[in-house]
Amino acid sequence: VRWMMYWIVFALFMATETFTDLLISWFPFYYEVKMAFVIWLLSPYTRGASLLYRRFLHPTLARKEKDIDAFLVRARERGYETMLHFGKRGLNLAATAAVQAATKSQGALAGRLRSFSMQDLHSLPEQG
Repeated sequence: VRWMMYWIVFALFMATETFTDLLISWFPFYYEVKMAFVIWLLSPYTRGASLLYRRFLHPTLARKEKDIDAFLVRARERGYETMLHFGKRGLNLAATAAVQAATKSQGALAGRLRSFSMQDLHSLPEQG
């Protein structure tokens, strides 16, 4: 459970840090403070991740649990519909490309097959 709390807090930290890093990375000792914060989160003595999770994240997640569940259901349904839509579209594009490739190469294929006709074989000089 301790590691679950750490990874949830760390993932949230990394997500917010991606955006805030651009704005505040010019502060003096920014990277040192960030490293100290990660060590504080990870340390078994301070249990920073556990503290932040229990005090802030868990109450927020518990309050929003129904909304999160509804969002996940909608995302699953939309994901399935989107997969079907793009799957059909991809199959149609592949079929169209195969037909176009077959029609374009039909002339070249006929030319190659023609070179192996009996008339061409009779016209070859006999080697003796």
